[in-house]
Amino acid sequence: MKITSDAEVSDINKARLLLKSVTQTNPKHPHGWIAAARLEEVAGKPQVAQQLIRRGCEECPKSEDVWLEACRLASHTDAKAVIARGVKTIPNSVKLWMQAAKLEQDDVNKSRVLRKGLEHIPDSVRLWKAVVELANEEDARLLLQRAVECCPLHVELWLALARLETYENAKKVLNRAREKLSKEPAIWITAAKLEEANGNTAMVGKIIERGIRALQREGLEIDREMWMKEAEAAERAGSVATCQAIIHNTIEVGVEEEDRKRTWVADAEECKKRGSIETARAIYAHALTVFLTKKSIWLKAAQLEKSHGTRESLDALLRKAVTYIPHAEVLWLMGAKEKWLAGDVPAARAILQEAYAAIPNSEEIWLAAFKLEFENHEPERARMLLAKARERGGTERVWMKSAIVERELGNTTEERRLLDEGLKLFPSFFKLWLMLGQLEERLGNLEKAKETYELGLKHCPNCIPLWLSLAHLEEKVNGLSKARAVLTMARKKNPQNPELWLAAVRAESRHGYKKEADILMAKALQECPTSGVLWAVSIEMAPRPQQKTKSRDAYKKCGDDPHVLTAVGKIFWHDRKVDKARSWFNRAVTLAPDIGDFWALYYKFELQHGTEETQKDVLNRCVVAEPKHGEKWQAISKAVENSHQPTEFILKKVVVAMGKEENAAENGKI
Repeated sequence: MKITSDAEVSDINKARLLLKSVTQTNPKHPHGWIAAARLEEVAGKPQVAQQLIRRGCEECPKSEDVWLEACRLASHTDAKAVIARGVKTIPNSVKLWMQAAKLEQDDVNKSRVLRKGLEHIPDSVRLWKAVVELANEEDARLLLQRAVECCPLHVELWLALARLETYENAKKVLNRAREKLSKEPAIWITAAKLEEANGNTAMVGKIIERGIRALQREGLEIDREMWMKEAEAAERAGSVATCQAIIHNTIEVGVEEEDRKRTWVADAEECKKRGSIETARAIYAHALTVFLTKKSIWLKAAQLEKSHGTRESLDALLRKAVTYIPHAEVLWLMGAKEKWLAGDVPAARAILQEAYAAIPNSEEIWLAAFKLEFENHEPERARMLLAKARERGGTERVWMKSAIVERELGNTTEERRLLDEGLKLFPSFFKLWLMLGQLEERLGNLEKAKETYELGLKHCPNCIPLWLSLAHLEEKVNGLSKARAVLTMARKKNPQNPELWLAAVRAESRHGYKKEADILMAKALQECPTSGVLWAVSIEMAPRPQQKTKSRDAYKKCGDDPHVLTAVGKIFWHDRKVDKARSWFNRAVTLAPDIGDFWALYYKFELQHGTEETQKDVLNRCVVAEPKHGEKWQAISKAVENSHQPTEFILKKVVVAMGKEENAAENGKI
């Protein structure tokens, strides 16, 4: 420290006088000497500091701290001599022997000093550990044999010795350790790990069980949380059988019977979060021996296998599950889907056939079997299955799927027949009305399509897609005024519906009536003030300078609405603030992974500004999310020519469609 002012000099002098008084009035107080020496060191007078600390050593020869300070202040050549005097004066000071070893340059001399220290303090665990660390394996083993004699109550030394011994000798060491430390769980756990490492997995469970009984006899309370941590530690060390045995023997300790299911599932989920997969697996395995017919636990265990196990382990688990609860549709369906994803269609088919036998009237299984055949380009099989399902009195979904098959095969007559029959049975199922209307539109029967939509609305007056389809058809055939009338009627019957307001705003915009569109948007936001989709369109409609203000208002009203997040992301994109845009798009897809439009926009952004790695990441995340909704996404994914197409194909097609739309909008402005 550099003394730079008179004030600092004055402070140093005051402190010097004070500390001189301390050392003179109480010379046997070691910290007074240490403080005085440090003051001189700070003042830049190392020789004076050394003289003071030497006097301190003379006055307080039995203080470890004074000798350590003297060693620190001494020059490198004098330090050894100082510490030698220190250990001679206080031969039982572990700190001084450790410092003496530290001053040595090579391991041989360090070890020599530490061994000398152990002659004086044979029961110092710290010195034994330090000397063992410096030794080679054979010497370490010999040292530890002596260490456990000198410090028989220190478990770490016993365990370290057991690790260095041969299998037979390690067993003897652990048995001796158990005699000395009868209340130490770590010895039993190490014994179990030893047997597992030597291939005796059958012994592992017995050792842990015996250990817990022995510890309870000794009056030790079994701490469930501590044992759970030991199980996780065993897993990390690669001792899976030991981990499983610990869980099996301790998971029930201290848990009330009515709380078992909830507690065990929570424990397993926590382990899963921490990455302790084998521990979580062991908890579920035990839980399933107690709750054999609890579907929720089988599902949780299956999810664990799906995300962290192999296809084989998942298949084995699901097979076991359906033997205990054969009426659990979801388990059969999961098993079949996994086989299908693995490319084994015959095995998936076989599982679904077993499922029919177990649950003959399950529509879910009929529809899963249909989907399997349909997606694997077996339309005749799919047709047959649906025909059987209809004979058995299938619900509206069966009729809808039947019509979809015929639509894809181009059999319009059969498609119309199925839709007509379905509507006689289920007149309030809006999807059948929509499909019939769309069929008429495809065939150019626009009047018939209009009648279909109107008839559908009599049965389903609150069905928004039917109102939107009718409005769109009227706009196409009879112009904007008719579409306006339909949308006004729709809003009267379905107040506070953002989709209907949005359709009205867009209809005005398509025909160039910007002022009318703005008025409608203002009314829409009054009626639906928290609608994210309306705020997002409102931001896009606003002039550039007002968009940021609009987006702030939207964020206040809607918070983390994905539509608003995407709209804000687009503003940052336009301003070339790439990192901010990426962050907002990422938040949107995280909050609403099922909406494909957000994924397409995010992917389009990455194609323009991202690296190959970020593009691949967005693409892979989208494929995993399997989005099904979104205005632009559904328009493409539900088109007949795109059925059976993978998510990746749809995503890229939506991006292309977005690009064309933007170009058309730009050309319109010009």
